[in-house]
Amino acid sequence: MNPSDIKTFVEKLRLRSREVEGKLSSPEVFGDMSQFRRLSQELSKLNVLFADFDRWESVLESLSGDKELLIREDDPEMRALLEDEITAFEAEAAGLENRIQIALLPPDPNDAKNIIVGIKPAAGGDEAALFAGELFRVYLHFAEAQGWKTEVLDQTDTDLGGIKDVSFSLSGTDVYSKMKFESGVHRVQRVPATESGGRIHTSTVTVAVMPEAEAVELDIKPEDLRFDVFRSSGPGGQCVNTTDSAVRVTHIPSGVSVASQQEKSQHRNKEIALRILYARLLEYKQQQEQEKLAADKRSQVGTGDRSERIRTYNFPQNRVTDHRFNVSSFDLPKLMTGDLGLILDPILKIVCEQQLEKLRQG
Repeated sequence: MNPSDIKTFVEKLRLRSREVEGKLSSPEVFGDMSQFRRLSQELSKLNVLFADFDRWESVLESLSGDKELLIREDDPEMRALLEDEITAFEAEAAGLENRIQIALLPPDPNDAKNIIVGIKPAAGGDEAALFAGELFRVYLHFAEAQGWKTEVLDQTDTDLGGIKDVSFSLSGTDVYSKMKFESGVHRVQRVPATESGGRIHTSTVTVAVMPEAEAVELDIKPEDLRFDVFRSSGPGGQCVNTTDSAVRVTHIPSGVSVASQQEKSQHRNKEIALRILYARLLEYKQQQEQEKLAADKRSQVGTGDRSERIRTYNFPQNRVTDHRFNVSSFDLPKLMTGDLGLILDPILKIVCEQQLEKLRQG
């Protein structure tokens, strides 16, 4: 996007900013905390964009001035100083331009929401369960680096140290906008530690990334929910609780059911089960709405369906590949320590370019 296009879009958003400021001062919005929070977040992001844009224009002006001086400058020492300053300004301008272009993209309605992530092994038995545990730790390290808050909602481990099932929440800034690219089937190719013949095995793990929802936005009535209580059990059916603390909640109209037995408190398990249920129902609702859209207007990141293979982790070749965008990184060990930016940054850049092209065309 050229500078004049960026300036045009930013000026339109300045009008939007004044509109949002007006709404925030109205009694109707002030009395609606959900709307007030959403508009406050929008205004905060717009102010960051305007600050970046103003700095970007200032850097471009300084850059232009330095280049004019360099043409007329004969002193070698001064030329070296100007060249260093030009290099620094060019790097800063490129970084600011990238941030501005991302900020100009139409917001996803889920971007301001926190999320619930679910990870389950699919094909591959114990090896899939082990990789599910490793992927879980990747997300925890990535969340920590981003400054997000993590809460484990439900977790069932295997005897070998893998994970049968885990659900956890992530809350913070831009959580959904980054993590939404993780939803789908993750395939791992490597030699398992238990494999004596050195043969490469292929296993799969499913990841669900669901924006958190509240009952009010789903129009759920109390009579739509059925609650059942039972005793928590450990691996192999071993009883770990002598009271009926585990809770299963079923949404009767859809048949969607969620059970939680992570906590000793029945009240806490009920709360966790409802959070996961609401997220699953919102995901289902939004997928239904997406199906109604024309094919050319569907998301370029795939359907989000967990049956869709999105990524392959090839350990022998030290490579991770995202199949939706044909993006690869050849530093798999670093990615497995939590540096998801190795694969997410190129994806975000491609998505940004695609959406900006749509803005230019229409």
